[in-house]
Amino acid sequence: MLVSDFDFELPDRLIAQEPAARRDSSKLLIVDRDRESLTDSIFTAIPSYLRRGDVLVVNNTRVFPARLIGRRLRTSPRGTELLGGRVEVFLVKRLEPLVWEALVKPGRSLLPGARVEFARGKLTAEILEWRESGRRVVRFESADDFDSIIDRIGRTPLPPYIKRDEEDRLDAQRYQTIFAKERGAVAAPTAGLHFTPSLLNAIREIGVEIVEITLHVGYGTFQPVRVDRVEDHSVEPEVYEISEEASAQINAALFDNRRVIAVGTTTTRALESAALVEPSRQGLSRSNGPTTTGLFIYPGFEFKVVKALVTNFHLPRSSLLMLASAFGGRNLILRAYRHAIELDYRFYSYGDAMFIA
Repeated sequence: MLVSDFDFELPDRLIAQEPAARRDSSKLLIVDRDRESLTDSIFTAIPSYLRRGDVLVVNNTRVFPARLIGRRLRTSPRGTELLGGRVEVFLVKRLEPLVWEALVKPGRSLLPGARVEFARGKLTAEILEWRESGRRVVRFESADDFDSIIDRIGRTPLPPYIKRDEEDRLDAQRYQTIFAKERGAVAAPTAGLHFTPSLLNAIREIGVEIVEITLHVGYGTFQPVRVDRVEDHSVEPEVYEISEEASAQINAALFDNRRVIAVGTTTTRALESAALVEPSRQGLSRSNGPTTTGLFIYPGFEFKVVKALVTNFHLPRSSLLMLASAFGGRNLILRAYRHAIELDYRFYSYGDAMFIA
């Protein structure tokens, strides 16, 4: 299967740069797999497409401010420290308590041994080594709790296709779902951004169960697919956790032949990964705490848990588009994308949504 089979042309004007005025005012495209039909709607209407007994599963990961802005530290011939140019450090993955894999700009000029200061010396960092794909290993030093400092001085890690010179004050709120609890993501599970407290209440009132699980979205979600054949691609592992209570609720729905509806591709990957732990048993295996998944879902995958999917519109040639195509069928999903482009739907993280049922 070729990666080029998942390509499409998207006008730049349709890449959402700002969130909708209201979370639930986004457009919603209903994709009916059985009828192969498309229906235009609005996200506030999603309760009308749900039914009593459904289980709506959301990802409660919380985005932390992983983007740090500092200044390079240089040592003068006399041994005094001088502040140099601006440096951006994007935290990608914690390796040890104070050692992180990170993206650094400007990367080429910061050799191992280079040091960076943040927040007037409240936090410093040293480049330890270079890795593939432009990543660096960085060790931090701080007199205070590291996570607390990051929460104070860090900036919202917006996706690279959102072009801003400076962070909008609303991003810290709007690039976060209303059910975000578990700190650890560097990207939001964007399908969940459309929900509001009143909308969740309306969904509960019709008899839909809402279940929370956790998958910490990593920077790999933005990584392009660089191979020609889909089967040659691999997905960067991410940490997920499904509690025993959540597993029991989901398994009960599966046993009763009720729909399990995943909010987002991250939720889908976590649920289907948990079902593959013990392939011989039906439903999810009992959780043993946090674990990792590198599950890559593309057409031909057999879904064992997810019966319907809420998702945003994804990048061309991306693993996320391949997952949506695996669930909805490549031809139908690409037709839905063409329809969305014709009707000026907004794309990507701050964009509109699809409900594939």
